[in-house]
Amino acid sequence: MKDFIAYCGLNCEVCEARIATVNDDDALREKVAKEWSEMNQTEITKEMINCSGCRVPGPKTPFCDNLCDIKNCAVAKKMETCGSCASKKECETLKMIDSDEAKKNLGMD
Repeated sequence: MKDFIAYCGLNCEVCEARIATVNDDDALREKVAKEWSEMNQTEITKEMINCSGCRVPGPKTPFCDNLCDIKNCAVAKKMETCGSCASKKECETLKMIDSDEAKKNLGMD
């Protein structure tokens, strides 16, 4: 599996938080913080938007580092991604994923 495919199947290479980090782009960090704040109904600051990808070394957003239930489960089960899990198709936690690409990356299509 590619290193930039997240535990949930999303492609970190196209994540704006990662792009902002790689390019040290504060304007993009501000845009992402505003969008994620609205989407999650909580305050997310541009300083929180630093992430190299959830399965590679480097900085992580607070959510990706500690709060993601999908990542926490995969790490606890010592799985590279949820694509390795025998229960992935019935998993209540993975039901929040609505990306066709992520589902394909996990073999759920």
